[in-house]
Amino acid sequence: MAKLEVGEIAPDFTLPVAGGGSFTLSQALTKVEKGYIIYFYPRAMTPGCTTEACDFRDAYSELQKEGYGILGISPDPVERLEKFQAKQTLNFPLAADPEKEVLSAWGAYGEKKNFGKIVRGVIRSTFVVGKDGKIVQAEYGVRAKGHVDRLQQKL
Repeated sequence: MAKLEVGEIAPDFTLPVAGGGSFTLSQALTKVEKGYIIYFYPRAMTPGCTTEACDFRDAYSELQKEGYGILGISPDPVERLEKFQAKQTLNFPLAADPEKEVLSAWGAYGEKKNFGKIVRGVIRSTFVVGKDGKIVQAEYGVRAKGHVDRLQQKL
């Protein structure tokens, strides 16, 4: 599993999003002032993923004012993402990557430790992609609780 590094060009992608339509990174970057925050999470409607999503929801208007968009990506089907988005009143798009192609290309899927055992799965990761398409920040193995606050301090 190759990890993305700061300064690299972010792999472009198009994925279906909750509520219909799709999200293409290269197109989305033309619509923001500074860039996009792309975060990968294991599964919608689980405690850690809910905490992280709600923290992004609560910080969204401030991040937008600073010039950033947000996208959450998981291997969940679109239908599950729609339920998650509605239940938590999430105000940013969630994209489905059930084939894990984007997750893998970004280094957010692979071997990880889970309760002391090595398993294959989604590695909770967050990236800040600048308007020029380059990775500005790359964080792997982040903890959900307090993550958004720590991220905002770095921006």
